[in-house]
Amino acid sequence: MNNRGLADLNRYFDHALLYSETDLDGIIKCCHEAVENNFYGIAINPYWVPYARQELNGTDVKIIGVAGFPLSANTTAIKIAEAMQGVKDGADEIDMVANVGLLVSGEYKKVEEEIADVRKNLPEETLLKVIIEAPKISPETQIEAVKVIINAGAEYVKTATGFFGGATVDTVERLVKAADGQIKIKASGGIKTLADTEALINAGADRIGSSSSVAIMKEFRRKLTG
Repeated sequence: MNNRGLADLNRYFDHALLYSETDLDGIIKCCHEAVENNFYGIAINPYWVPYARQELNGTDVKIIGVAGFPLSANTTAIKIAEAMQGVKDGADEIDMVANVGLLVSGEYKKVEEEIADVRKNLPEETLLKVIIEAPKISPETQIEAVKVIINAGAEYVKTATGFFGGATVDTVERLVKAADGQIKIKASGGIKTLADTEALINAGADRIGSSSSVAIMKEFRRKLTG
């Protein structure tokens, strides 16, 4: 393990609660867990953003809303509206899903235009992270997707929604190389253990999206105390 700030492991986490069966009690618990662990943020579905904003007022925990999640094939207008409403409701960042069908078809310009349209409709200070659903696309398409995201002005490429496969070290290393320092990388999907987390951070991930954040931090603290 290298020294990429792993002493502050908690600050890598977007603590995720994106299941369809999530209820208000679950959102409140997610907020409390994020505060207790000093996570960077929580990632939640749009309906719950106003409730989380109320729960997290006065804390440093960021709220990450989503757009086009998880299937990606919403119209651009819907993605824009969803992202803008998320910010209005209290989201600090938006994780949008790039149109996977267009990516696999090689329609990179159309993907770039959609991301750029979402980006220009958000406040400058709102980070936009773009999910490319890496498990569904080829390594070559992953590289092209990074170029598209850079050109569109978004700040992050994100590996996956977590609904169709997870982040891997190979994928993160590929995205880091393609990004060449121009955008950051969020690893998400199937990250359930401390070993997973450490490997992905060491591969170059700047942020970790996981629904297992609390369990991973418990494992980390046990490791520190020996």
